[in-house]
Amino acid sequence: MSAADVVASICLVLGCFLCLTAGLGLVRFPDVLNRMHAATKPQVLGVLLVMTGAVIRLTGQPIVWMLVLVAVFQLLTAPVSAHMVSRIAYRRRHVRRDLLVVDELGTTGDTLPARPHPVHPEGDPDADEPADGPEARPTR
Repeated sequence: MSAADVVASICLVLGCFLCLTAGLGLVRFPDVLNRMHAATKPQVLGVLLVMTGAVIRLTGQPIVWMLVLVAVFQLLTAPVSAHMVSRIAYRRRHVRRDLLVVDELGTTGDTLPARPHPVHPEGDPDADEPADGPEARPTR
């Protein structure tokens, strides 16, 4: 067993451990913002370590470029998607505000007011009842 195999094995094991802790954090953390940290920080580092271990082990093969692309896309997409999900959760009030140390968005008016969804002029297209009421429903 060469030194490259040992380093690759260590990277793979550490990466798998970090991905496992990210999954456990998604299940165990109390609110959306904490879960977003678990979904991005250890998960991205875990995937990067797994990709690094695979690249070290597969050096010289054409699949290495695909692994590099996976790592780059992971670095580009995971933080952006987590930011968007957490921002929507904050706006829709799915955040436990008692767990926030500093609420930087609380004073800017960035949150949406608590109100029911607006009604479509022709009625709700997803509703079971037609726009004109139950009597407008055709009989079979």
